[in-house]
Amino acid sequence: MNCAVPFCHTGCPLGNIIPDWNDLVYRGRWQEAVASLLSTNNFPEFTGRICPAPCEGSCVLAINEEPVTIEYIEKAISDRGFQEGWIEAQPPSVRTGKKVAVVGSGPAGLAAAQQLNRAGHHVTVFERDNYIGGLLTLGIPDFKLDKALVQRRVELMEQEGIEFCTGVNVGHDLSAQELTDNFDAVCLAGGATQARDLDVPGRELKGIHLAMEYLTQQNKLLAGEVVAPGERITAEGRRVVILGGGDTGADCLGTAHRQGAEVVYQYELLDSPPASRSSGNPWPQWPIIIRSSAAHEEGGLRDYSILTKAFSGQNGQVEKLHAVRLKWVPGGPGGRPVMEEIPGSEFDLDVDLVLLALGFLHPEHGGLLTDLALEQDARGNVKVDAQRMTSKPGVFAAGDMSRGQSLVVWAIAEGREAAHHMDAYLMGSTQLPRSLR
Repeated sequence: MNCAVPFCHTGCPLGNIIPDWNDLVYRGRWQEAVASLLSTNNFPEFTGRICPAPCEGSCVLAINEEPVTIEYIEKAISDRGFQEGWIEAQPPSVRTGKKVAVVGSGPAGLAAAQQLNRAGHHVTVFERDNYIGGLLTLGIPDFKLDKALVQRRVELMEQEGIEFCTGVNVGHDLSAQELTDNFDAVCLAGGATQARDLDVPGRELKGIHLAMEYLTQQNKLLAGEVVAPGERITAEGRRVVILGGGDTGADCLGTAHRQGAEVVYQYELLDSPPASRSSGNPWPQWPIIIRSSAAHEEGGLRDYSILTKAFSGQNGQVEKLHAVRLKWVPGGPGGRPVMEEIPGSEFDLDVDLVLLALGFLHPEHGGLLTDLALEQDARGNVKVDAQRMTSKPGVFAAGDMSRGQSLVVWAIAEGREAAHHMDAYLMGSTQLPRSLR
């Protein structure tokens, strides 16, 4: 590969030893490549499909060419591993007698659970929904991540001895006191599920929904659930506008296409990113450039620097979006640009369905977090120390719960990190690896 220093390591929160398994694939030593990949990543079948691949932005080849397609190589290795039967259940040979609870079954919770189980602890994962996987199952559309892949992994983890309890909202169905009394340690991995809303006139109109309401309902429908006609959110035959230009917005776009939308607009508050790196964004930093997903290639109209001012409609149903175009000028705090409305650029858009994909703020406050009286950071996330322990001894946190909205690789990495420190807390020492670089 002639990459000398492999900067892909600096881009991967998991510390994946990418050059090693790339070389093993090149030499046809696939089983060794699987072992190398699994040594740092619990779920390569997920990251090989839905990770934005920060490693590729740091690839040495990316200095002046397209990077190595690390994510697709990772997917190929994991798929080969399952196909050949090399990826299988690994129950521990010895149990410690310690009981550990993991609250939340997204990638952070699943990673923590698997690592703690491999250390020999009895692990119970609590999930408030009826499906294991968190956003892997209910947030990400099937066309990006087949739910059979998630279920396959969950079944392996059950074979390893992990217990999954669905439909249990810890803090309501199970009190915080019961949780801490019945388990020797607890890992909170519930995610940053408090969505950012849009406080403008007309927000109360029907037909305006948070993106996760829309995506979760569609995933449940595809899983065979029945939704009452009056509660159905569909883009079929409708004029749809998506506010937000990130991955969640793209997921809404692809879903709207599949439901048969008449037309889909995707608006972003910020300016359009450049097609290539700017001088202030050198390699090996993450490249801030315009990105198009498969959903964008399928259609839709994208536009940037648009501020939504209000919604209006009749009979309680949204019919129009009122917006203004912006320009971004230097002079803000820390040298950041500030937005200015362009006079005379106001416009209206006929809409039937509005999807708010504006990101997430922090974990949901109240309930469990209030009952445990956990300290929070300035952004409203659960505050943890260097060992990922919260302000309550024996209670740890990982993933978006403590980090805020982030990437699947960060969730897995922090789940592994939390497991490392929890095992040391329970046993006095640990042989579990650490992932964080």
